[in-house]
Amino acid sequence: MVLSHNELMSKRWPVAAGLAAGVALDALLGDPRRGHPVAAFGRAAAALEARDYADSRRRGAAHAAACVLAVAGPAVALHRRTRGRPPWQAAAVATAVWAVTGARSLHHEAERACSSLLRRDLAAARAVLPSLCGRDPATLDAAGLARAVVESVAENTSDAVVAPLLWGAVAGIPGLAAYRAVNTLDAMVGHRSARYERFGWASARLDDVANRARTRAGARPPSRPRSACASAGRTSTAAWPRHVLNWGMDAPRGLRTSAAPSCSPGRSPCRRPPWPCW
Repeated sequence: MVLSHNELMSKRWPVAAGLAAGVALDALLGDPRRGHPVAAFGRAAAALEARDYADSRRRGAAHAAACVLAVAGPAVALHRRTRGRPPWQAAAVATAVWAVTGARSLHHEAERACSSLLRRDLAAARAVLPSLCGRDPATLDAAGLARAVVESVAENTSDAVVAPLLWGAVAGIPGLAAYRAVNTLDAMVGHRSARYERFGWASARLDDVANRARTRAGARPPSRPRSACASAGRTSTAAWPRHVLNWGMDAPRGLRTSAAPSCSPGRSPCRRPPWPCW
């Protein structure tokens, strides 16, 4: 049986309303200071890793599957329980969006770094950078710090805002929860290092698949011309702060014209857990 357009919209409006309400909640409230669900997931995944780690792709795949299923299972149950109850479904989706997105926190940390650079306070800017990216701030000058912040904001805008909303629109609460689990695992163990080269392989591949779907759907943050991004990284830091969140995914590619090391998506050695950091 093929649903009519009106019937389909009547079934989907709670999800759309929940996505919008969740974005508004994140903008108004930001991340909770204690008991954040993503942080709790990170601690649980780290505790499991301490027990099941082995330098093996098979063991890493089992670790990734266990972590994702532990989150996806309750999300599916909640989705089924609220299906057919539009107000409850919208409220559940809104809560999930608020839990898995981090636009306000990302904006706050980026503004802190911007303000420090505008004051030419490199010590303060270096103190902020670890909350955005895993690079060693001690090795970066003002231009390097600016590039690191812009690249990190671009990547985290995709990972912690755009992609979760896309998966929420496609698969509701299970999509939101499962994507965030996959992305967090990739940031924790999916980078290239002696410890995670094999163990983190499955987590990295899962994240690649999840984000390839986002790319094919064309879900990208708004972008500015690549030349503007590159010139901002090479010249005065005053050129970029207030617009950093609007540069989108073109920013990293533009800034990679410089000699600074890149913190690009994928199995990079400088990845760190995404928002919130725990």
